[in-house]
Amino acid sequence: MILMPERIELSKGPGKEHILAEAVDFARGALDELTRPESVGEHVGVVVEGDRVLTHCFACLLPGYPGWFWTVTLARIPRSKRPTINEMSLRPGPDAHLAPDWVAWADRLKPSDVQSTDRLPYVESDDRLQAGFEETGEDADQLEDFELGIGRERVLSPKGRDEAFARWYSGEHGPDNQATRSASASCSTCGFLMRMDGSARTVFGVCANEWSPFDGKVVSLDHGCGSHSQTDVPGQKLLWDQTSPVIDEMDLDVLAAE
Repeated sequence: MILMPERIELSKGPGKEHILAEAVDFARGALDELTRPESVGEHVGVVVEGDRVLTHCFACLLPGYPGWFWTVTLARIPRSKRPTINEMSLRPGPDAHLAPDWVAWADRLKPSDVQSTDRLPYVESDDRLQAGFEETGEDADQLEDFELGIGRERVLSPKGRDEAFARWYSGEHGPDNQATRSASASCSTCGFLMRMDGSARTVFGVCANEWSPFDGKVVSLDHGCGSHSQTDVPGQKLLWDQTSPVIDEMDLDVLAAE
């Protein structure tokens, strides 16, 4: 992980440290070992670090670093007027542009970022899941005796189930969308709807109509689309009355033999 340097807060003045504060040219000359002279701007101030320790700050003229400072930290021993260099660096000032704070991959990943071939890490303490044997009620897995011990280790917890239901119902597969508003009937009366098990069957089903844009997707019972099993298009009216042809090429003339 790369940590960004902390912003520099300039001191109002050098305080009692006038000896180091006057060593501006000495500090500027030291930067020749760190960068080219043309990248060092005017002296913008100092930061009092402690007793006989002071940092000189110079504006950075490098492209892409507005608000950054070249810094030279000087120190001296007691009763000495000779400054020595502690360190030099490029550090951000109060108005510098910094990269956003680093966020761990597991925290910044969103469901929309995951592709079908991606592999996610195992999360042992996922509160959306619980041990299979803890499931009760209509959502309990009905395992045969011979399956006990080799069934699913974890199943949806009530929290995980509620989150999924809320996500499905509020999305494009729920009732609040243009497809439902334009539909003549809801999915609950469609012959292509496959019911789900457990508590989900009271709200959701799976579309099994290959001609529907929702084929193979979970839809709410009050969802709808134009591919309902009972939906039809109105018959089109003819623009004119069709008359019989003058010559009927499909008719046969029977002639008597002479």
